[in-house]
Amino acid sequence: MALVLGQAVLVLGFSRALRKQPPPLIGDQQAPPALVILCLRGADPYLSECLDGLLGQDYPQYDIRVIIDELGDPAHDVVVAKLQTCGAQNVTIEVLADKRETCSLKCSALLQAAANASEGYEFIAQIDADTLAHTTWLRELATALVDEKVGAATGNRWYMPSRATAGSLIRYTWNAAAIVQMYWYQVAWGGTLAIKTRVLRETNVLDKWGRAFCEDTMMFGVLKEAGLRTEFVPSLMMINREDCDLGGIFHWVSRQLLTARLYHPAWPAVLGHGVVASAAPAAAIATWCYAGWLGYSGAAAWAAVGLIGYELSLVVLLLPLELAVQKIAASRGQTSRWLSAGRMLKCLAIMPLTQLGYPVALGVACFMRTARWRGIDYSVAGPWDIKRHNYQPFRDSDGDDRVSL
Repeated sequence: MALVLGQAVLVLGFSRALRKQPPPLIGDQQAPPALVILCLRGADPYLSECLDGLLGQDYPQYDIRVIIDELGDPAHDVVVAKLQTCGAQNVTIEVLADKRETCSLKCSALLQAAANASEGYEFIAQIDADTLAHTTWLRELATALVDEKVGAATGNRWYMPSRATAGSLIRYTWNAAAIVQMYWYQVAWGGTLAIKTRVLRETNVLDKWGRAFCEDTMMFGVLKEAGLRTEFVPSLMMINREDCDLGGIFHWVSRQLLTARLYHPAWPAVLGHGVVASAAPAAAIATWCYAGWLGYSGAAAWAAVGLIGYELSLVVLLLPLELAVQKIAASRGQTSRWLSAGRMLKCLAIMPLTQLGYPVALGVACFMRTARWRGIDYSVAGPWDIKRHNYQPFRDSDGDDRVSL
């Protein structure tokens, strides 16, 4: 009961933030020049729609810089075809020239894109290929950056898969719990992340990107040292409709947790929460089995009731978050009613699998010394001691360990 109440306080606090009335958006006169960066390795299922969203921004002054892993990458043809169709003049396509061995390929691409970003742009906005930007996406980021004490603005992802497979629902339930912690610990999400260019000039973030596995989770520490903060923008809860199978989920979750371990000071709290949240149902199961074996039917019944009540509460706590995100999506004219009563029951049935895999992924993340990301292997000796071991052009099978960036 204590665990449920504690989680309810965090969930309802985040739900309240999601329902907060957004501030008026800045007008064209106040909108500063911006650079949008899209790093690509492989053609994501919704890459074409992502490009449509970027090209259709209601923003007066912005350029788009697309950094593609190599000329023969499948993403290259998608981007070129899109630009030939629309004739956009504010897009630059570049091939990743310097594939550094001391950081991830994504960090290498960001460094290349941001090389001259401080000249003429007041902020850079980063987007992933699975993010579908609505028309005011960039203006909402710019509005959040008006505050002098804000160094970066971010949103987060919410999954609404088209098919309710076991893998998709495990990812949905785990992500829903994870973003609550991301909100309270001010963890930035690289799929929608705007950073003031003065942060690039006045901090050592570029140097850190050159030695890091990921670029976003570290922003809390970078900004805190500079006396700035990350602003979460509730209206930028971005809907992801990709499906996935069970194959890549465990590796994806472990990699997400690895970045928290490496780059965020709240990692001990994340680890502690995971241990407690996993130990409680495990203890209930152990009590139920042991009491039943000894013939204490009353104790066994209470353990079973407690376990069932706990599982039900987790699904119930999903509802205020789901409804809040549905409202945000509906305000943008997006379809959001995907979670039927039948799918809620599937979430309830799948919850034990999520809870079973979570502590294992936590344990793996604690001791991970190697990681694979889109077919590339990295050794991880420390936050700033990353070594890329191999390079090869993207292959379709490399998407199995992608799931989402």
